[in-house]
Amino acid sequence: DPAFALKPAETEMPEEFIVKTCSGMVGINVSPMVQEFAASGSTDDNSVVSDKTDADIVMRNYEKLIEYILKDTDMSIALVPHVVWDRSDDRKPLQILYDKYKETGRVIMVSDRSCSELKTIISKCRFFVGARTHATIAAYSSCVPTLVAGYSVKSRGIAKDIFGTDEHYVIPVQDMKSDEELTDGFRWLVDNEDEVMKKLSAVMPDYMESIGKLKNFLYE
Repeated sequence: DPAFALKPAETEMPEEFIVKTCSGMVGINVSPMVQEFAASGSTDDNSVVSDKTDADIVMRNYEKLIEYILKDTDMSIALVPHVVWDRSDDRKPLQILYDKYKETGRVIMVSDRSCSELKTIISKCRFFVGARTHATIAAYSSCVPTLVAGYSVKSRGIAKDIFGTDEHYVIPVQDMKSDEELTDGFRWLVDNEDEVMKKLSAVMPDYMESIGKLKNFLYE
């Protein structure tokens, strides 16, 4: 995906981005799209993978994740919208999460910006948990350990390209059965932070170089 080669752009960082007592920021992205796919049990190619009809399981997973971060770590949280179309606006579910946890003083909402500016903000996160493909690509290509709330074969394929497996890196929303799946996945990511960062740092240079060859490949 050419989005891996997107250059970050200078942007004004949110004032509250780093809290003095904070050991890092967890970037979080969720979209109405994953809520819809989780409820329908289908993927973006319209194939049905489950009979799920639980429209709220994705949001419950994000709520449990945020509560775990706030209670059991000293990290803070940046809610990052990546798509703000009228028909699918990440700010809507993120605003619900922000309103629920803003009084903690450790959750901030990032304003809408260009994709290059958002990549800069995502690159400053210690971890990233996201739903939008290009938000997670911004994290991967910045060597940020990333957990994906996946809704399609794309997210699994990208993880397999990078890590050789999608296990531990992608949680398909259509298969969610409990409210703790994102939290369990995030715990694994934290426990394996150094290993995941080393893998990303080793893979990304060659991965980016291969993207530079796309133009010639398409011409051929």
